[in-house]
Formats: sequence, structure tokens, C-alpha cells
Amino acid sequence: MTDRNSGLHDGLRFVRLHFILMAALSALLLIPCFSHRYIEAGDLASHTYNAWLAQLMQQGKAPGIYTVWQRTNVLFDLALLYSVKAFGFFIGPKVAVAICVLVFFWGVFSLVAAASERPPWMLTPLLAMLTYGYTFNMGFFNYYLSIGLACFALALFWKAQKWDWLAGGLFLCGAVLAHPIGSLWCAATLVYVLIRRRTPGFWKIAVPAAAIGIFIAVHWYLAHVANVEVDWLDRPFFLFNGMDQLVLYTARSRWIAGACLTIVGTWSAYECLKWRQYLPDWKRLSLFVELYVLSLVITALLPQDILPDPEASWVGLLVSRLTVITAIFGLCVLSSLTPRRLAGAALGVCAIPFFIFLYQDTAAISRLELHAEKLTEKLPFGTLVIPTLVAPNSRIPFIGHVVDRACIGHCFTYSNYELSSRQFRLRARPGSLLATSSARDSEKMEAGDYVVRETDPPLVNIYQCNPDDFTVLCVRPLSVGDTSGPAAEGGGR
Repeated sequence: MTDRNSGLHDGLRFVRLHFILMAALSALLLIPCFSHRYIEAGDLASHTYNAWLAQLMQQGKAPGIYTVWQRTNVLFDLALLYSVKAFGFFIGPKVAVAICVLVFFWGVFSLVAAASERPPWMLTPLLAMLTYGYTFNMGFFNYYLSIGLACFALALFWKAQKWDWLAGGLFLCGAVLAHPIGSLWCAATLVYVLIRRRTPGFWKIAVPAAAIGIFIAVHWYLAHVANVEVDWLDRPFFLFNGMDQLVLYTARSRWIAGACLTIVGTWSAYECLKWRQYLPDWKRLSLFVELYVLSLVITALLPQDILPDPEASWVGLLVSRLTVITAIFGLCVLSSLTPRRLAGAALGVCAIPFFIFLYQDTAAISRLELHAEKLTEKLPFGTLVIPTLVAPNSRIPFIGHVVDRACIGHCFTYSNYELSSRQFRLRARPGSLLATSSARDSEKMEAGDYVVRETDPPLVNIYQCNPDDFTVLCVRPLSVGDTSGPAAEGGGR
């Protein structure tokens, strides 16, 4: 029996009252997951390929491949493994990703509703675009899932009673298993809000000031003292406002992001003119504005990439990932304003070209994968492949992983980054005949800069061989002294 007015009670009551609407909205939301033969989402193809490798390892058919037990960055991979076992490699990934999409969308919806004390129906077009934004298309599904689960946990913790703490704790455990960032964000936000609520009067300003001060110190330490490699994004901090999550494959998506930013900016400015009506709720609204600005500033202070261990892989695209959190806090701010049908309708109009462009861009990658399948089907089973594919003028660079998925049942991707990164449960031993165990070698192979050694097994390179059509692929054998990319034979990439 749940406590009346608890987050859990209110959530269950909301589902009962709006079940049909939620089911219809969920069905519409899942259309992009089933619009192509495969879901074209960056790293997803690599995760699917590694689910196949995990099956081969369990059957004793993947020498040099092993698994380790780890507490995080595993939930999606485990879900995908059991999904492909149950439904196969065609339907299985769609089922796993569809679950992630619903967890993310309804998790963010729940957090925004709990924080603003109203369901954000007017914001569902923007939330749908965020759901299929940068994080989804990069295929960061462990991270994506952790954010959705962390949102459910925060929604329950927001005004928690006893059963809320238990249910929220279960969601938080799931977020820990999925990815560390989601669980850390949840815990940090909860602690921040609790401290702020207990800080009296004017002293509340010291809470965000202290948080920013800590990250300024972190920035200075990483830039001047820490013995680690870091890359910084050279962009004005205001570009990390959350709308960058809508910038995807081509430049035209920038127009969609710009239009959405204009709509929410105009809406917010209009509401600022009516500031007197918000005075009774200023404490709540000021918290969300504070969290949004804080997230914006902290994200700008962090490096884009960091290499804590020279023998491991980069912790990459940190800033680009974290802006989804900034976007979520922005939704909390917008939901606390007076709902405006005109703003909701304008966001709905923006969502139409967003999803049309997404379909068109992923259709091109689907053609690329079809060509990769035709190529790998002709290779002798067990061929070791190094793909060096690049996405022209795209913010989503990981199209080379379509070769990973095309290799299922035919070949092995020797440059497989997951096995050498030491960030996933599946790994390669030194000297493995199926994949390199060196993260640096893997990076060079995929970049086309690796020079083949005498100790390497026979390798072939799959590359783009038509400068007018990036979906056309060719294959060439690699000899000792060749580079992994086609530049060695005069081809362009």
C-alpha cells in the first residue's frame, strides 16, 4: 500500500488515468525504431556485434575473448544479449532499444512532472526530439538508459515518502548498472537540492557558488597539474544549452535546433514580462533556473575527452553527452511556466522536419550497411576486417560500426574498440586472433593510421571507394607495411 500523495502513488494514479494516451504516445514514439531494417545509431551496431561475440565465447568458439564482472556500463549490453538470444539479431536489438526509448522518454517526463507539479504535455514534441537526439544516434545506450532510470529515481526522490525511497533506490541501482554518469548525476542533484533546501535565506547563493568553484578548481587541475591527456572544446559556453542534442547528421538539423531555441527563448522572455504572477512559485522556479545555469556552466568547464590510463581508451565526448542533462533541467524550467498552446504547436511543427530529416539521414546509412552486408557475405568465414569509414559532414561519426554488424556470422572486426577499451564486460586477451587488445592500436586502425606488422594476422580493409557516394564500399587485403586506411593505395576516404 503506497502513501497517498507520495510520488509512487501519484505516478501509479497518473498511469491509470492516462493509460490509453500514454500507450498511443508510446506507439508513435517507437516508429523510428522500426522504420529501417536495422536501427542506425552509431555504437549500437558494435554492441550488437559484441553480443554475437559473447554468444560465440559461451560456445567456446571465440579464442582469446573473455568477460569480466563489473558493476557499471553493463545493463544495456546484458539486455541486448538476452534479447538477441530470444528474438534473433534482427528483432532483438529493436526490442532492447525500444525499451530504452520508453525508459528515457517517460523517465524525463516523470522528472519534469514531479518537479513542476504538472504533466508536461505541451513539451512532448521537444521531449520526443530529445529522445531521438544526439545521445540516441551516437548509440550510447548504456548512458542513455542510465539517464532515463536516474530521472525515474529523481522523480520519486523529489518529495519522497518511505515507499518512494525504496522504489527510487531500485531505479538508482539500475542506473548504476547502466552507466556511472546517470547515477552520479542523480546522487549529486539529490544532495544539492537537499543542501539548498536547508540553507537559510541569502546563504542559498553560496550553494551554487561553491559548486561552480569546485569545478573551476577541477578545470584548472586538469589543465595545469594532472598527468592525464585531455581535449577541450573551443566553443562559447552558451552553445552547451541543451539544444545541441538536436544537431545530428547534417547542417539542416542546426536550423531545427535554432528554431526550437527561438521558440523556447521567446516563450521564456514573454513569461518574464509577467514576473509578478510567478512570485508565489518563485522558490520552485528559481531552483530549476539555478540547476539549468549550473549544469550549463559545469559542462563548459569539463573537457570533451580525457585519457586517465595511457593503456586504456579515452573517456570521450563527455561534454557532448552531458548537455542532455542541461536539456532536462531546461524542460523543468519550461514546464514551470504557464503552458502556451502556441509554443507547444510551434514545437510540434519543428518535430515534423526533425523526424523527416532523421529518417532520410539514417536511410542513407541503411544503404551503407546493405552494401557492407553484400561485401562481407563474400568473405571467407573468419576473415579479420578493419573498417575505415567516415561520415561526410556529420556530427555522428560512428558509421564504421555498420561493418561490425554486417560481419555477424561471416567475419570478425579486428579493430573492435569495445574489447580493447577496458570499459565493457567483453574483452580481448593479448595475442587474441579475433581482435586487438590494444586501445591505441584500435584507434589507429579505425582512423586508417595503423601500419600492419609482421606479427599481425592476415587482415583486410573495408573502405569507401566512391568519392561521390559514401555508401559504396570496397575491400582490399593488407600486407606488412600497409596502413589500415585506403590512402596507401591512393584511394580517398
